[in-house]
Amino acid sequence: MKQLSEASEIVVLSRKTSRLTALEIFEEIFENFIEFHGDRSFRDDKAIVGGVATLNGQPVTVIGNQKGHELTENIERNFGSPHPEGYRKALRLMKQAEKFQRPIVTFINTSGAYCGVEAEERGQGEALARNLMEMSQLKVPIISIIIGEGGSGGALALAVGNQVWMMEHTMYSILSPEGFSSILWKDASKADEAAEIMKLTAADLLGLAIIDQIIPETDQNRLLENDTILQNLKAELIKTLGDLTVKSSSQLVEERYQRFRKY
Repeated sequence: MKQLSEASEIVVLSRKTSRLTALEIFEEIFENFIEFHGDRSFRDDKAIVGGVATLNGQPVTVIGNQKGHELTENIERNFGSPHPEGYRKALRLMKQAEKFQRPIVTFINTSGAYCGVEAEERGQGEALARNLMEMSQLKVPIISIIIGEGGSGGALALAVGNQVWMMEHTMYSILSPEGFSSILWKDASKADEAAEIMKLTAADLLGLAIIDQIIPETDQNRLLENDTILQNLKAELIKTLGDLTVKSSSQLVEERYQRFRKY
């Protein structure tokens, strides 16, 4: 049996259906979560969830890709791949957060935006581009966290943050290793080799200064319990939001601009 590389193992772990979902994180880390629905234009896209909550008494807006633990829920959630109305729902919530001066925390777990005909007909490319443009100018703090797969523009459309974090066993890349190997070598079976080249792991991206922090999922090669992971994540969010909220709106926008400009 072929032995997986470290990067390939991370790809497998990032896709496990047992991973914490966005809604589970909302319920465990935040208090008083109220989910909002719909983009006020077409429908409610269940691949993206979001609403308002409190964190240590501070009102926040939380948004995330939602996958399921079982096939039935994954079908209902379109495997975490949003249509344009999902991104427009997310943007509606982010603009609302700006209006009421609430920090934004996003949780990303998607292989990418849905690429079906109906999504393209309803303006998928425009929805992604608008999110990038609008997020770059929002006058409130934004923290974006990769909690599973972070694929392509579909992930980036929720990840234009003042800080971008990754959980330890997650991936963040321009496309899937299968897609990369299909383009480069015309052979999707070389996905393991592609994963190694793509530098898509949290450790790789921290070293390249693409992300700002890794949320540990292990301690001395021992898997941590979900409760411990979430406690650590909550503590880091409280500390970092405390640092960001004292900054002026112009400083937040400029720092976010410079953060992405350096790439």
